[in-house]
Amino acid sequence: MTPPRALTIAGSDSGGGAGLQADLKTFLTCGVHGMSAVTAVTVQNSLGVSGVYPLPAHAVAEQVRAVAEDIGVDATKTGMLADADIVCAVADVVGEVTIGPLVVDPVCASQHGDQLLADEALDALKTRLFPLALLITPNLPEVRVLTGQVATDLDGMVEAARRLHDYGPQWVLVKGGHLDGPSSFDVLYDGADVIELERPRIASRHTHGTGDTLAAATAAALARGADLLTAVQAGKEFVTAAIEDSFALGKGLGPVGHFWRLAGESG
Repeated sequence: MTPPRALTIAGSDSGGGAGLQADLKTFLTCGVHGMSAVTAVTVQNSLGVSGVYPLPAHAVAEQVRAVAEDIGVDATKTGMLADADIVCAVADVVGEVTIGPLVVDPVCASQHGDQLLADEALDALKTRLFPLALLITPNLPEVRVLTGQVATDLDGMVEAARRLHDYGPQWVLVKGGHLDGPSSFDVLYDGADVIELERPRIASRHTHGTGDTLAAATAAALARGADLLTAVQAGKEFVTAAIEDSFALGKGLGPVGHFWRLAGESG
């Protein structure tokens, strides 16, 4: 039996906690065949990012085309796209080949505050890629970069979701993990209805890769045929459990535990 196929278009994390490495781990654990189109090589570890080396935009598009035209793609997610040329090349190629539903994680900066998207790429992201997306998944710092709005509560998150929906995605998921409180709230919006998603907040400083993991788990569920709401709920459940299974690695922020589902099988 051929498993469902999911593609990540993202940067490489040399520390293995985020980026396409996190995506591929998540795809595997969620039971889908993972494929990748590398957008950039980053030099990073648990302490931060010390170098970003984007690939030529045509090389990114060629990877997507090669996978889509031969193997086939049931769902796709994007992560770090690095610069405007890559954003535009990705938008062009996903409009030309079949890549399934598209989840756009608008990665603008790392958890350490290192910028991962050039300033001129922000407009291309909003005007070229967002209209092609089934879902975009910004966190609150990304909301601020994309809209100029500082959301500090649930009402602010709803307003941010409405603003971002105006750029053309079918659904917007504004993630509230950066707020305080015993629960973590996300806001899901389709242009008409607001759905609040709540999960217990997990007390862990080792949260490297949470955004990538949530988007990848959501894309994996879409690849398996789930509807959007079910897929987002599956992504939320996956990343919550991964944070519970997070671990220290290196001298800084450790990663979430992508293999939490396998923990009981390892012994």
